[in-house]
Amino acid sequence: MPPIGIITSSRRNPDSLLKNATMNTPDSFSSGMQEHQGVLSACMESSELQNSWSQWVEKAIQLYQASGKMFFCGNGGSAADAQHLSAELSGRFERNRAPLYAEALHVNSSYLTAVANDYGYDTIYERAVEAFMQPGDLLVAMSTSGRSPNILRAAEKARDLDITIVSLTGQTASPLSELSDITLSVPATNTARIQEMHMLLGHLFCQTVERQLFPDAKS
Repeated sequence: MPPIGIITSSRRNPDSLLKNATMNTPDSFSSGMQEHQGVLSACMESSELQNSWSQWVEKAIQLYQASGKMFFCGNGGSAADAQHLSAELSGRFERNRAPLYAEALHVNSSYLTAVANDYGYDTIYERAVEAFMQPGDLLVAMSTSGRSPNILRAAEKARDLDITIVSLTGQTASPLSELSDITLSVPATNTARIQEMHMLLGHLFCQTVERQLFPDAKS
C-alpha cells in the first residue's frame, strides 16, 4: 500500500484532468454555440414570439406613461435575470434619462427568508405581489418550465389584483402561460438556451422601451 498522501491514480492527477478537459473543450464550445444559434434562429422566425414581445413593449410604455410599476420574479438563474433586467430599467440601459420603476421581488433577503421560514417557499412571491403591487402594475414572471409553484402562486395573486402578467417561458405548454396576459415562449427545452434567449429578449425590450420613452436622451 502506498504511503498516505501519495497520489497513484492518473484519474486524480491535475495534469491528466486538465488534458482530458482540454481535449473535449472544442467540441463542447462548437456544439453549444450551434445549439444557441439554432434556438436564436427559431426565435427570429417565430412571428408569435415577436408579436408577444411587441405587446410587452407596448404594455410597458403605457405602464410608465401612467406612472405604474414593473416587478420581476424568478428562481435561480431566472432570479438573477429578473434582477438584471430590473436594474436596466431603474438604472439605465444605454441612455442618460430619468429612472423607471422596476424591481425584482426577491432582493430583500430578510423578507425572503422570513416568509419562506414562516409560510413556506411557495408563498414568497405571492405575498410580495400582494404587499408591493397595485392594480394596473405589471408582473414579469420568468420560469423556463412555467411550472414553479411560487411563480404560479404569484401569477394567481396578480390576476386577483388586476395586475398585468407577462411570462417568459420555454416551448412546453405550461400553467403559467394560461395565467398570463402575454407569454414569450422560447422554442427550446434546454434550460440554459431558454435563459439565454430570455436575456436577449429582455435586453431588446429595455433598449426599445428606453428609446421610445426618452427619444431625446443621449448615451
